[in-house]
Amino acid sequence: MEESNNSSEKGFLLLGFADDPQLEKILFVIILLFYILNILGNTAIILVSYLAPILHTPMYFFLSNLSCVDICFTTSVAPQLLVTMNKKEKNMSYGGCVAQLYVAMGLGSSECILLAVMAYDRYAAVCRPLQYTTIMHPQLCASLAIIAWLSGLITSLIQCSLTVQLPLCGHRKLDHIFCEVPVLIKLACVDTTINEIELFVASVIFLIVPVSLILVSYGFITKTVLRIKSAAGRRKAFGTCSSHLIVVIIFYGTIIFMYLQPAKSSSKNQGKFVSLFYTIVTPVLNPIIYTLRNKDVKGALRTLVMRNVLVSKNT
Repeated sequence: MEESNNSSEKGFLLLGFADDPQLEKILFVIILLFYILNILGNTAIILVSYLAPILHTPMYFFLSNLSCVDICFTTSVAPQLLVTMNKKEKNMSYGGCVAQLYVAMGLGSSECILLAVMAYDRYAAVCRPLQYTTIMHPQLCASLAIIAWLSGLITSLIQCSLTVQLPLCGHRKLDHIFCEVPVLIKLACVDTTINEIELFVASVIFLIVPVSLILVSYGFITKTVLRIKSAAGRRKAFGTCSSHLIVVIIFYGTIIFMYLQPAKSSSKNQGKFVSLFYTIVTPVLNPIIYTLRNKDVKGALRTLVMRNVLVSKNT
């Protein structure tokens, strides 16, 4: 009993990239830079979506929610990772690990559902343009956003609660960048078949089902766009959806690789870099992709900047 309680009393050793000090220093700078860009970029999207009347549409309402999720998701991982990388002792408290486990799992799951909701919004905009405002009315948009957030919370409470009950028998070394369900399952000293099955089922619900819905939505979108006779109309329709599709491919591609495989099958560094990508890199790409490929956002940003410049000059 004393051995099994060792992890909860002493916490964990979050090894990360400690076996390669040179790589760890380089990654520290990269992660810090990406974290700052994440905060600035996603905060800018939230503010411009709120302040610019032209962006008061369902698409930017969901995009603001996505930016909020991304800020919180990366914040649940990056600060602790940076602190751990910057010190010799790689200690992380048991309570801190459990808190990170719940928060990261909940936010990641919410993002999966939110991306599927955004695909439905794009389907309604392209395939049902005349009924779009009727379909995507404010009450439905708010309900879909609440469902996305609550579904993440519920799956986190279920999956993480099952994971933290696993006996670790004194094992303290987490050879990963943060506390994640597959990593803690690897650390368990009992048969984890049931936990792996539960993780697989949750992954199917939050990964395969949303991806399937997204593919169906874009199937209908492609069919509708190809019926448009003018080349300019087709480009505009594809441009409306391409940013979202790029984000979907990047996010789901990495997270499916991490979760839809046996917990004890991935190589040591492979899982670290995959997790690093979807927790640190992808949230930074979202505002870049959406702003660089979106004339409305760029126009609204320019208008707000010019307005602030004029106000500052007058004062």
